[in-house]
Amino acid sequence: MLTAMSSAMIYGLLPAFLVKALGISIASVGLIEGVAEASTSLIKIASGALSDWVGRRKPLVVFGYTLSAITKTIFPIAGTAFAVLVARVIDRMGKGIRDAPRDAFLADLITQEIRGAGFGLRLALAVSGFVVGPLIAVVLMKLSGDDFRLVFWIALIPAYAVNSALRAGD
Repeated sequence: MLTAMSSAMIYGLLPAFLVKALGISIASVGLIEGVAEASTSLIKIASGALSDWVGRRKPLVVFGYTLSAITKTIFPIAGTAFAVLVARVIDRMGKGIRDAPRDAFLADLITQEIRGAGFGLRLALAVSGFVVGPLIAVVLMKLSGDDFRLVFWIALIPAYAVNSALRAGD
C-alpha cells in the first residue's frame, strides 16, 4: 500500500510537472511514460526466472523496493526531462525486479486454502494506495500552492517506510 501510495503521489502529478515546470511537450510525456512502462514488462520476465533459478525471492524483492525508493529521490530535484526519464525507467525497473518474486514469495508463504484471500489482500492494499496517494497529493498541492517538488519530497516518506520495514524483517 505504501509503495503504491508513494508512486501514485508522484506519477499522478508527473505529467503536469513535466509540462508546467519543465516545459516539455505532451508527446514527450507520452514517450517517457511508454519507455518507463515497457522497461517494467521486460524486467519482470527475467526477474521471475532469476528468482526461480536462485531459489531465494526476498533479496530480489528487497532490491526492487530499494531501487524504486532511492530513485524516487530524483523527482524532486529533476531539472530536465531526461532526468525524469532516467528516474522513471529505473523506478519501473525496480518494480519489474520485485513484482514476480514478490508474488512467488507470497505464493510460497500462503497455504493453498487461503492463497486467493492472500493475493486479494495484497491487491486490495495496492489499489488502496493508488487511491489514497493521489488524494494526498491533491491536498498537498492545494496547501502548498502547487509546489510539485514539495509533494515529491513528501512522497518519499511512504517509499522509505516500506524499505525500512522490509529490511527490518531480515
